[in-house]
Amino acid sequence: MAGAVGEARGSGWTWRPVARDPLLARAFHSCTELRGRFYLVGGLLAGGAREPSSETVVFDPAAGQAVRVAAPGGPRRSHHDAAPLGGRWLCVVGGWDGSRRLATVTALDADRGEWEAWTAGSGSCPPAGLSSHTCTRISDRELRVAGREGGTRTQRRYGSIYTLRLDPGTRTYCYKEEGCHTVSRSGHCAALLQSPGPHPGHQLLLFGGCNSAEPEVAGQWSHGKIKEEPPVASHLVEKLSRFVSSGQGSRQGPRGLRHHSCSVVGPFAVLFGGETLTRARDTICNDLYIYDTRKSPSPWFHFPCADHGLKRVGHRTCLWNDQLYLVGGFGEDGRTASPQVCILDLFIR
Repeated sequence: MAGAVGEARGSGWTWRPVARDPLLARAFHSCTELRGRFYLVGGLLAGGAREPSSETVVFDPAAGQAVRVAAPGGPRRSHHDAAPLGGRWLCVVGGWDGSRRLATVTALDADRGEWEAWTAGSGSCPPAGLSSHTCTRISDRELRVAGREGGTRTQRRYGSIYTLRLDPGTRTYCYKEEGCHTVSRSGHCAALLQSPGPHPGHQLLLFGGCNSAEPEVAGQWSHGKIKEEPPVASHLVEKLSRFVSSGQGSRQGPRGLRHHSCSVVGPFAVLFGGETLTRARDTICNDLYIYDTRKSPSPWFHFPCADHGLKRVGHRTCLWNDQLYLVGGFGEDGRTASPQVCILDLFIR
């Protein structure tokens, strides 16, 4: 049963199914909240597929319904990332198009219902090609891009960090490579979180995508540099706080995890599923990890689950209306895409 409960000494959690539609069955796609709807772009429709999908599907969480967007010119992509811009555009960055890794930006204009191929501006220094990277919104027109460049023959031994500036007025973008580097990562996740300790600010942390269990800092900003977003999940934050404070779960972070999901919920980074690099068989996971930045050093909390029906890789999670949603991904066999949408339920006894 897909909604079975993972337990840890009396308390539990589950992904509760709330919708099901074949249009949602895909993995290594992007899933981005824009105007109260989830925009799913591209992805692989089955394990072993060589050609990514060029479909755009919109899921309305309030109605529980999915529809295919009839916008022409949709990008054929997988292993990409996407970010909303100005409450109007959905910007797809990089990814695999079936033949090569890209660093281009393609944007869906939600007002006009059309895809647009934006142009690299003068002075742009793009990566050699991006896939399984991350794009994190720093401001309304600025993203921080992190991940390994190029293919397996050309990639560097370290990960590059780029600032990507977007200009919807001119439909242009500009990459600038930052001076710092990270461990070589692919299939990791990124979370912009408040810095713990006496000096408030923000830091961008990278989780997974390599054998290391420790998060890595990919950017730091002092107090006031990052615009504070209004709380959107106060009840879920309260539940997570009670869940990690009730003595449940082990103090163990993920090691060697990739292609998992990550969502920031207040002071918490919530990670789920993925593929482990630490064993040769049974590599797809169904574990829940919570990273708590309210303390320094920030502790991990690990909540395992025995239900193999919850194993996911190449999936996405989205926060909306005080709920965390799970969308798509391949299941235990690594080939069959899930058509379900689920909500994270926490049970504190």
